[in-house]
Amino acid sequence: MGHIKEPKGIDFVVDPTPLSAEDRKKISEIIAYYKATGKKMPLKTQKKKKVSA
Repeated sequence: MGHIKEPKGIDFVVDPTPLSAEDRKKISEIIAYYKATGKKMPLKTQKKKKVSA
């Protein structure tokens, strides 16, 4: 991990955002998939609806 030099007049604050139970579950699924396959989890594609004008 490197050191970040703060510019004059700027304070960097690192504060993690709390995760919801749903976010934690999704992250756990992604990590488990990667450990099992060694590959990234594929993104779920959404079908786009055609809009008639």
